[in-house]
Amino acid sequence: MMINRLKSNRLIKSIYVLLMTYSLFACKKKNDEDSPANISPTTGTRTEFTLDSIFLYAKEIYYWQEALPDYATFNPRAKYAGITPDIYAFQKELYDITQYKLNANGFPYEKPISGESPRYSYLENKNNLSPAYASLNMGTGSTNQIQNKTIEFSKVGYLYIDAFKNLNEMKAKLDKDFEDYATTGIETLIIDLRNNRGGTVETVAYLANLIAPSSFNGKIMFSELFNPILRSGNAKILKNQLYLDENGKPVKYNGRLATLADIDFSEAENIEKFGKIGKLETVKNLYFIVTNQTASASELLISSFKPHLPVRLVGQKTYGKPVGFFAVNIDKYSIYMASFLLRNADGWSDYFDGIVPDIIVNGGSSGAIGDPTELYFATVLKDIMMKSGLAANRLSLKTSAKIYSNRTISDPNRNDQDIPLIKKHFRLKN
Repeated sequence: MMINRLKSNRLIKSIYVLLMTYSLFACKKKNDEDSPANISPTTGTRTEFTLDSIFLYAKEIYYWQEALPDYATFNPRAKYAGITPDIYAFQKELYDITQYKLNANGFPYEKPISGESPRYSYLENKNNLSPAYASLNMGTGSTNQIQNKTIEFSKVGYLYIDAFKNLNEMKAKLDKDFEDYATTGIETLIIDLRNNRGGTVETVAYLANLIAPSSFNGKIMFSELFNPILRSGNAKILKNQLYLDENGKPVKYNGRLATLADIDFSEAENIEKFGKIGKLETVKNLYFIVTNQTASASELLISSFKPHLPVRLVGQKTYGKPVGFFAVNIDKYSIYMASFLLRNADGWSDYFDGIVPDIIVNGGSSGAIGDPTELYFATVLKDIMMKSGLAANRLSLKTSAKIYSNRTISDPNRNDQDIPLIKKHFRLKN
């Protein structure tokens, strides 16, 4: 349960739907199906109710919820209510929640890179919201970057993307670029993800369908596996969360506004299959330029093609994030808990420690992004030439790059700088 505000020192348990901001203050709610150990107090301060809510949502939507103790054992009020300011208390609670589930090596799946910031999950203050994935500015990059080229010697295209923004912000430009690729008839596509820390599921799927030939139609691209409570439709607490579409608008469902409890989280309804978009039919090989900054949605794109096309990675081991998120709103905070596992057509998802490159390149960029003589790009071209039996002097530099760039990502509420893999479009129950 959650509260909107305290009135006359009476603590109110109810839901306030804020249509002006398209958000819902979720509220802790006693559930008749809860065991006594999972029922939280009905009185308390605003901070205590928020602490309760973070834990109770985790018990139902966190991917590793089975590792969590019951409410009475966890006792969030006793552990965190004395921490000030409140946001430190909430961050500490979320961190502790994420450290319960251990991997085969005995370490938490969300073991932090440094400090006490979970590897994946996090929270943001909605009143001072600056989510990394929303702060991106797709543009043409700096003036020294090479634009509008295509490598002629073996029909190679190069595409640099450093964030998967919302699809409506990227669609038109991607469509135009892939029209150009189709005209050229490229057979090898180099996708430079060295600085791409993530973005939205929908944009990754759209790009994959631009790349894939129509012969892939109906084949599995990836699937999303939620925890058993979500899959069975028993996450009752989600009735307190308004379901918003990709544009942040409430959705009508059976004559009322839909909530997250109306989503079909079943395994069968969360399989993404290829469905060709555009005219490009000639891609036979994919190269990805990657570093330890390559995370989340970028790794999903790589994983999705591994069962279907020859894929080679050049650079450094990726970050390692095969999990995705959807937001829940608790008082003035948006909470992102790792909520689903991402698997490719082979069922592979084991890259929590990152995806290892086929060709290791160390160090930073040696030139402008998109310049064929730049270290990472040149390494890919060298490998292509070797596989094609071409000599270095056969390479024409009269060709090219299509570049998407963004301004510096900065979010004061986060210690790391990766962008969460956010899912915004869901299927509602029939």
